[in-house]
Amino acid sequence: MATKKQKEAVEKAAAEELEKEQQNAALEMLLEASTKEPPDNRLIALFGDIDEAKAGQLCFNLCLLASDKRYSPINPDDLNEGLEETVDPIQLMICSPGGNAAEMFAIYDTMRLIRNECEIETLGVGKVMSAGVLLMAAGTRGKRQIGKNCRVMIHSVIGGFHGGIHNVENEMDEIRWIQEQYIKMLAEESDVSRAQLKKLLQRKVNVYLSAEEAVEMGLADIIV
Repeated sequence: MATKKQKEAVEKAAAEELEKEQQNAALEMLLEASTKEPPDNRLIALFGDIDEAKAGQLCFNLCLLASDKRYSPINPDDLNEGLEETVDPIQLMICSPGGNAAEMFAIYDTMRLIRNECEIETLGVGKVMSAGVLLMAAGTRGKRQIGKNCRVMIHSVIGGFHGGIHNVENEMDEIRWIQEQYIKMLAEESDVSRAQLKKLLQRKVNVYLSAEEAVEMGLADIIV
C-alpha cells in the first residue's frame, strides 16, 4: 500500500505534467496564430506635399505597424525554450515634392525611434525632393530602393516672413537652425559629408540628381 508521502509525490508529478502540457498547448496556439501569413498591407505611401495631416497619419501608421509583433520559437524542436519576438519590415513608398520642415522632423524622428526594432524599406519613385529626400535616406541601410526614373532634388530651406526687423531677424535664426539640422541629418543618413552638402546648397539653386547619383551619394541603395 502506498504511503501518504508516495501519494503526494504521485499527485505532484501529475500536476506538474498537466501544467507542462497546458503550457505547451498555449505556446503552440500562440505560435500557430503568429506564424500565419503576415498581412499584405505593410506598405505605406507618402504622395504629394508633406503637410500636418499626412505627417500625423504616417507617424501613426508607422508606430502601429512597428508594434505588430510576431512570435517564433527560439528552438523549433523544443517549445519549452520559449518564443522570441519578431517584426516584419515596413515598406514606405515616397513620391513627394517636399513640404513643411516641422512635419519632416516629426516623421524622421518617428522612423528613428522604430527602425532599430523594425526595418523600414523605403522606395523613392517619380520625384523625391527636399524634405522627401531625408525620409527616403532614413530607411534601413541596404533596404532603401529608388526607381530608375526617379528624380531627386535637394535645395536650401525656403521661408517667407514679414513684420518688424526684430521679428525678421528672429525668423532668420530659426531658418538657419532648420538648415543646419537638415544638413546634419542628411549627412548622417548618407555618404555625403556636411561640408559637401553645404557646398551643393551654396549654389542657391535646386540641385537635381538621377537615381544613379542618389545611390552614389548614399541617399539610396538599390535602383529598381
